[in-house]
Amino acid sequence: MTPQEISVRKKQEAAGGEQTRPGRTFVPDVDICETTDSLWLWADLPGVDERSIAVNLADGVLAIEGQVSLDEYEKLKPVYTEYNVGNYARRFSLSEHIDGSRITARIVNGVLELQLPKSAAAQPRKIPVAAA
Repeated sequence: MTPQEISVRKKQEAAGGEQTRPGRTFVPDVDICETTDSLWLWADLPGVDERSIAVNLADGVLAIEGQVSLDEYEKLKPVYTEYNVGNYARRFSLSEHIDGSRITARIVNGVLELQLPKSAAAQPRKIPVAAA
């Protein structure tokens, strides 16, 4: 095991801009992988259900926002905590090679999964060679 696999990383609080919601906003951790026909993005959004997630695409910017209900935490008096509760927000600039009309999203166990299909022009293709 490498040291990175066992080190603890603190949540990164979102900086800049004015907040429109009360409470803290964090930057969700993401993994992004590429296949021949799509990019796949997984974002950790613990405590966020499907009714509290907004995924929007405007002017080539993909915005992910998740809101955590703080109702169940209001009456608690923390003794020790490593899990910071708050909202989530992250933005990505997409290349023109992503087909925005075919993006899909689903959440499973607090992980948001997005499929960002590549446009036909961005996908590899075999070019036939003709004999002269």
